[in-house]
Amino acid sequence: MAVFLLVNEFLVLLTLILFLNPLCVHLFRLYFTKVKLGSPPREFNVQIDTGSDILWVTCSSCTDCPQSSGLGIQLSLFDTTSSSSARMVPCSDPMCSSEYQTTATQCSQSNQCSYSFQYGDGSGTSGYYVADMLSFDAVMGQSSIANSSALIVFGCSTYQSGDLTKTDKAVDGIFGFGRGDLSVISQLSSRGITPRVFSHCLKGDGSGGGIMVLGAIMEPSIVYSPLVPSQPHYNLMLQSIAVNGQLLQIDPSVFATSSNRGTIVDSGTTLAYLVQEAYDPFVIAITATVSPSVTPTISKGNQCYLVAASVSQIFPPVSLNFASGASMMLKPEDYLIRSGFYDGATMWCIGFQKIQGGISILGDLVLKDKIFVYDLAHQRIGWANYDCSLSVNVSITSSKDFINEGQLSLSSSTKEMLFKLIPLSFITFLIQLLELVEFQFL
Repeated sequence: MAVFLLVNEFLVLLTLILFLNPLCVHLFRLYFTKVKLGSPPREFNVQIDTGSDILWVTCSSCTDCPQSSGLGIQLSLFDTTSSSSARMVPCSDPMCSSEYQTTATQCSQSNQCSYSFQYGDGSGTSGYYVADMLSFDAVMGQSSIANSSALIVFGCSTYQSGDLTKTDKAVDGIFGFGRGDLSVISQLSSRGITPRVFSHCLKGDGSGGGIMVLGAIMEPSIVYSPLVPSQPHYNLMLQSIAVNGQLLQIDPSVFATSSNRGTIVDSGTTLAYLVQEAYDPFVIAITATVSPSVTPTISKGNQCYLVAASVSQIFPPVSLNFASGASMMLKPEDYLIRSGFYDGATMWCIGFQKIQGGISILGDLVLKDKIFVYDLAHQRIGWANYDCSLSVNVSITSSKDFINEGQLSLSSSTKEMLFKLIPLSFITFLIQLLELVEFQFL
């Protein structure tokens, strides 16, 4: 049986929220979707984040959490007393001590398994774990769709800090798609309900959108690179960077994975980050290539360029080269951010941010307009440049048996099935699109 989220379920339609400060080089992207939790099911708008594990939504008992959102969405609160299937997770539950658990768990006086989590931007959340039903559509065969549900463990947030408290960007929670045992993909795949692979294709233009599916998007041009084993995040082995076909002089050891080094893929990060040893030669090479045709300038500490023509005609292609010979080809729009207009020219700035030491992060700036396949079964990630407004082919493992209340009986034989997804334009009524632009004058 194939299981997809259809916008609110496993074939996830993503919404892009874009905040752009043209004069201060401030860009904020937020991809989110709807999930249905509880009995009866209630909808929650949650951000998609491959850099964290747990799915959490705001709890009704949270007193300081946002009550309204500047994104034009109605915020919802999860109330355990309003769901007939909800139960608290005790500290003795195995889910409370997962091997790759990246949240700090503790026991309350009432023996509830609670959590505390801090994100890379300094924001954080804490609360307790709940077991309840996640509703979705099960795709049987080529066209039959049946409503179904599965029991999952997720967080009920009673405290939030940092950007999570800001009403202008408030959503109901975060949908973690990380590698940990508590991520929804791990929970469902461990019980045979979904395959151990998921994919996304994020539209990068102002209209936003995209898809996310529990299954492998099939595209002939996809290349794969192995995941670094025994890591809590989606770590890849970046080996070199080339600008306009020329390898940069970067010591490969700066990309080596350790406790505080490496390269990760994270859809919850807006831009991209490079360690200083790679960032400096990268910017120098870009500037040297385009200087005859543009005017380099510095804005708010960022390397920018005044450009009078199309960036695709002036700026060079960039290649991020990973283990197993897999290269990620970046167009200028994949490493530049448009930042305003000056004297008849457009200002474009390097979208990669410099960090001193630490971990290089490939965020939405790089991930957009590409298919990404997270193949956990084979411990690898694949990608290919793609127009995410087009339809995609998804390969899944199919069973003739039906999921009933989270239980799955596997048949002795399975088969690979290609399921043709309809173009997003056919289902735009399912997409809630907001585009907000903020201006701040110098």
